[in-house]
Amino acid sequence: CRARGAAAAGDMDWKRSLRGRLAARRAPKRSEQELKDEEMELFTKYYMEWKGGRKSGNTSYTNIPRFYYRLPAEDEVLLQKLREESRAVFLQRKSRELLDNEELQNLWFLLDKHQTSPMIGEEAMINYENFLKVGEKAGPKCKQFFTAKIFAKLLHNDPYGRISIMQFFNYVMRKVWLHQTRIGLSLYDVAGQGYLRESDLENYILELIPTLPQLDGLEKSFYSFYVCTAVRKFFFFLDPLRTGKIKIQDILACSFLDDLLELRDEELSKESQETNWFSAPSALRVYGQYLNLDKDHNGMLSKEELSRYGTGTLTNIFLDRVFQECLTYDGEMDYKTYLDFVLALENRKEPAALQYIFKLLDIENKGYLNVFSLNYFFRAIQEQMKIHGQEPVSFQDVKDEIFDMVKPKDPYKISLQDLINSSQGDTVTSILIDLNGFWTYENREVLVASDNDNTADVDDT
Repeated sequence: CRARGAAAAGDMDWKRSLRGRLAARRAPKRSEQELKDEEMELFTKYYMEWKGGRKSGNTSYTNIPRFYYRLPAEDEVLLQKLREESRAVFLQRKSRELLDNEELQNLWFLLDKHQTSPMIGEEAMINYENFLKVGEKAGPKCKQFFTAKIFAKLLHNDPYGRISIMQFFNYVMRKVWLHQTRIGLSLYDVAGQGYLRESDLENYILELIPTLPQLDGLEKSFYSFYVCTAVRKFFFFLDPLRTGKIKIQDILACSFLDDLLELRDEELSKESQETNWFSAPSALRVYGQYLNLDKDHNGMLSKEELSRYGTGTLTNIFLDRVFQECLTYDGEMDYKTYLDFVLALENRKEPAALQYIFKLLDIENKGYLNVFSLNYFFRAIQEQMKIHGQEPVSFQDVKDEIFDMVKPKDPYKISLQDLINSSQGDTVTSILIDLNGFWTYENREVLVASDNDNTADVDDT
């Protein structure tokens, strides 16, 4: 009986299995995409269950700090005002952290009181022990200056291991001045991005004029021309890619602000004023030259008017290139473009000036000067020599001399970097664009001998 019951149960299982297979065959087949979706759903389900059972010790990934802050748009007036106010408060706080005149005087008094003998001539010295004592008494604002690193930086060859009190105080003064100036410039940084646009720097210098005694004699009608003249030097040398903006750090790192603020000295010598681009005599000289060249008094310079610049010996080919490459208005040059031209020709040893002239000499826009381009410009020099009744010099000789002076990496091409590295860029460019410059180079030995004779005559008297 038991055997018959077991056989009957086995028949029932077999029948169920057969019915299941038949039903599966009758069911519609699922697509491959449906199978993949089901697989992904199951994988996600089991993965999340598995992950939920683990405790992670590091949750920093859930708190990523914000690193980008969008600048407010022009129509977001409230956000712009909020940003301006917050920047103003920040700069005021930074300004309060600086040493004022009274605190600087107190620092000098403490340094003088703690000087360490013996004196070297008239120079007061201080050792490291007294240096630290002054740092403790000078107050929290001075703490940053009384470090071992700064002491070591100012330590030279003193046999007693001391530093000069005057040198240290000048160091502090310079740091305070740099921070004050940076804050002052940052107030004009409308974008708040660490750079000044041309209009920003114009506003800064315009408001600086009343604080410079050496500019007291300037008429207010000349202010706009003075500001244009001053700003142009910053942008010509500090914005070589002509982006229209300069980093505040670059302004602080160069010497131009020192030259500008030198005009605070009421007793500045005449020689210093003449060599300072930002002085009143210098600005009036440049603007006066521009007015003298402008014969038709239309406020612009044509190529013919510019040809009388300096000694009037710039070649026509070079002037053609100036008007081809520089910004002009109906074929005439305005004052701002003229300032770039003057800065380039008056500072031919500087890389920025050489870059300006090199672009004009590179007629094929290849990034280098070859024999063809050198010959192209020197032919104009030869023609001018004929006009003046001089025997033209052989181009081959001049070409060889130029390559000998520059010593380029490629013996057939002169790059801008080759010119800069050679320290002969001013001489080479003068030979190619200016008859007077070429004549000076050709007669350099005679001129040196003449200078020596004149010096000997003065010594004899």
